[in-house]
Amino acid sequence: MAKVVFDNLMDGEHHEIDVPAGTTLLEAAEKCGAKMGHSCGGVCACSTCHSWIRGGAGALSDQEDAELDRLDMAFDVKPFSRLGCQSIIEKADAQVQVELTEESVTAYYDEHPDERRAREQKRTEAPVEPRPPEP
Repeated sequence: MAKVVFDNLMDGEHHEIDVPAGTTLLEAAEKCGAKMGHSCGGVCACSTCHSWIRGGAGALSDQEDAELDRLDMAFDVKPFSRLGCQSIIEKADAQVQVELTEESVTAYYDEHPDERRAREQKRTEAPVEPRPPEP
C-alpha cells in the first residue's frame, strides 16, 4: 500500500491514508476526507483538483497532454503542480506528500455549501467571556 499525506494549509488540516497502486490522488482524498475540489467529477474537464506534490512525485503516473492543457487554466501553477484526478499512484511502496491549493479547497467548499457555512460560522464565533456574578 502507498501512503498519501494531504495538507490543507488554509484550514490547518492533515490527512493520511494508505491506498493500493492504481488509486488516483482524488480518490485517495475522497476516502480520507481531504478537501480536494473536483467540480467536473474527476474527468479532467476543469482544474479544481489542482494540487502541489511536495514529495513522492516519482510514484505518480506521468502527465499527459490533457492534464497539461487543464493545468493551463489553473491558478498559481508550479513545476510540481498536478491534477488529483489524473495523478495515479503507480508504486505501492511509496509515500506521496500533497499540498491542497487554495483553488482546490475553495472549490471543495463551493461544492459542499453546508460544510462551507459550518466553516464560516466556526471562524466568526468568538469565545464568550464568562460574566461575573451579579452582586
